[in-house]
Amino acid sequence: MAIGLDEAIQTAMEFEKKVYQTYANAMDKIDDPVGKRIFKQLSLEEAQHVSYLQNRLDEWYKDGRLNIEELTTIVPDKDRIAEGRERIAQSVQGRKPPSSELEYLKNAFEVEKETSAFYQQMVSELSGEGQELFSRFLEIEEGHVAIVQAEMDSVQGMGFWFDMQEFDLEGG
Repeated sequence: MAIGLDEAIQTAMEFEKKVYQTYANAMDKIDDPVGKRIFKQLSLEEAQHVSYLQNRLDEWYKDGRLNIEELTTIVPDKDRIAEGRERIAQSVQGRKPPSSELEYLKNAFEVEKETSAFYQQMVSELSGEGQELFSRFLEIEEGHVAIVQAEMDSVQGMGFWFDMQEFDLEGG
């Protein structure tokens, strides 16, 4: 049975809330100030996603149509993240974070992967406005997966923790 657009948006909001909560919890519990800032930026972006989706759902209920407004992200695309990760790997000497911080990254990775899988499913099942809406979310969430994966790789392989200058998360 095909999912309706309103149900898809509601489900997307639940995924976004879960990812938001994952980042907010991590931000509150880690000691690394740069890590806190990164988790804060990502949690704010997820909160904006919830708001954006709520607005789209309200439009859908009111008019039976969606106005697909631009959805921006602070995270560069996954190809740029991979390039940055390669540059970091060639020049890094850092510290190893506590294992609890790695666990927060792993949790974030899992919820981002779940969210991306849902968006991929919606892109393949929906058409028109729904497909357009979820295509952009899929693109953004794939960037989130890539940035979290890059951090996990850095932490596990080189002891490098949250040096995101290569990715400029705060520059918009």
